[in-house]
Amino acid sequence: MTGDRVVVPAASGEARVGAFWRKLREAVGAAVVGDEPALRLLALALLADGHALIEDVPGVGKTLLARSFARSLGLSFGRVQGTPDLLPSDVTGSSLLQGGNMRFVAGPVFTNVLLVDEINRATPRTQSALLEAMQERQVSIEGETRPLPDPFLVVATQNPVELEGTFSLPEAQLDRFLVVINLGYPDRDEEHRIARRYRGGDEPLKRIKPIVDGAELTALRRDVSQVVMSEPVEGYVVDLVRATRGHRDLRLGASPRSTVALYRASQAWAALDGRTFVLPDDVAAVARPVLGHRLLLDMDRQLRGATIQSVLAEVIESVPVPVPGQ
Repeated sequence: MTGDRVVVPAASGEARVGAFWRKLREAVGAAVVGDEPALRLLALALLADGHALIEDVPGVGKTLLARSFARSLGLSFGRVQGTPDLLPSDVTGSSLLQGGNMRFVAGPVFTNVLLVDEINRATPRTQSALLEAMQERQVSIEGETRPLPDPFLVVATQNPVELEGTFSLPEAQLDRFLVVINLGYPDRDEEHRIARRYRGGDEPLKRIKPIVDGAELTALRRDVSQVVMSEPVEGYVVDLVRATRGHRDLRLGASPRSTVALYRASQAWAALDGRTFVLPDDVAAVARPVLGHRLLLDMDRQLRGATIQSVLAEVIESVPVPVPGQ
């Protein structure tokens, strides 16, 4: 341990990612009860150089999970609260006149981990200010392009229940999120543990210690990018995506960007399990959080009871799984 940071020891690629995952669960577990599947998807987005959207009803711990995750990384952190009066310049920054000269004041987007709380409460104009940042890792302000820090990760939250005062994310914005995460309610034992966490009045976030820094994260991402995907498994990725395009219940299937996202997410999932190769099961495990938000249901089919989850279940069931050795 160095200072307050727990250092992940140097090791082979798969061991290094596995050690990171164990340390991450321990660190975030100091503040968050349960939610390990959601935390794993956040780790997946981080290692695959993507972004994550946490979507669920109020009070289930979306913001706590996002803040705990960011705090465990030991990276610079910024937060934006989505409101209807939030301006693009409140996110990206602007120039101020000072001493006869214009001085640029960077907005919260110039950070390693940006938490955008209740992103669907921001106006479309402000949401679009994040689009370039998420895709290009840069922002264009007052005619000048400014690069963002590396790494750069957006963790956004939204409440899908309340509609008043909200603005639905457009498909182009949703497509920039590698995964969409749903938390759900805790079980009875977990809810007891949540209540006990606050018995002493302490802030759970204060218990979290950083486990990784920028250089270590760069090495972890490099390890993930080198996870091997065989040609049959790669074909399985492509076939899953293509199967959504002709599905009778959809008016918009997954794009080629979805193929890239599913490929990278499968690599990260395998690495978190300590493997240097991708299995078909890895692809199937991440297909729903990676593809679900990229599909649009046919309106008539939706009225007849079709859902995105039922479509994905049917797609996964219908696409042949590659058999080892074939």
